[in-house]
Amino acid sequence: MITVPKLILEDAKIILEGAEKKAKEIGVDMDIAVVDDGGNLLAFYRMDKAKITSIDVAINKAFTAAGARKATHEYAEIAGAGGPAFGIHVSNRGRFMIFGGGLPIFVDGHIVGGIGCSSGSVEEDRIVAQAGIDALMIHLKKY
Repeated sequence: MITVPKLILEDAKIILEGAEKKAKEIGVDMDIAVVDDGGNLLAFYRMDKAKITSIDVAINKAFTAAGARKATHEYAEIAGAGGPAFGIHVSNRGRFMIFGGGLPIFVDGHIVGGIGCSSGSVEEDRIVAQAGIDALMIHLKKY
């Protein structure tokens, strides 16, 4: 029997903590979402001054990253006007995000979920999302 790793709530909490720590370090309050491999919300955290308009954006970035198995910034160029994937941003009831801040989470080569961060610049969102994943990877190496 093959066992595929699964992201659980405790993992999501570690990801949120790592992302929050980085957001505080760079001085940008964030909306941070963690989803499972099916794009279902596992955990969400809104820092005090994070943008209310970024709540859905963060959740949808995580959804896109998990479902597409790609970072959302990888769609920026190809999904823009005239690009070969133009229009993909309206798929999945408009949830498909095509700008940075959503990253897929892989463990042992298997997709286990996604993280989405929003409220900063695209680069800040990506940095905070990566910090969440890094925190999970450090935690997993302990075991």
